[in-house]
Amino acid sequence: MQVSALSKGVRMSPRKISLVASLVRGRTVADALVILEHTPKRAALPVRKAIASARSNAVVNHAADEKSLVIEHLTVTAGARIKRFRPAAQGRALPYQKKTSHIKVVLNGVEKPKKTTAAKAVAETKPADTKAEKEA
Repeated sequence: MQVSALSKGVRMSPRKISLVASLVRGRTVADALVILEHTPKRAALPVRKAIASARSNAVVNHAADEKSLVIEHLTVTAGARIKRFRPAAQGRALPYQKKTSHIKVVLNGVEKPKKTTAAKAVAETKPADTKAEKEA
């Protein structure tokens, strides 16, 4: 089962984020979050948030086993560039670009086993408490 998360428009250059992403590519989610927690780079925070979001998607939406999740793909691509101008001498304007990035995380894991039919049967045969029974 594959689960993904996409973080778009991160205001940091893709080159800087790729350095941090290469540290955790192919590791388990628990190991990756510990590594990113202790990485002294500003790019570690958005990568950590993207991985945490993918983990949450897997656990909540797909009932995945949290301990079996592994980072299958972690890609960083260039986003939109914000173009600006800086004033310079003699009335000139020098252009520069504020770069953004998109971070895509794909996790692979195993789904938790579903409840057995015996547990369902016990839950269905249990009488429901109604107001009439409580009053009597």
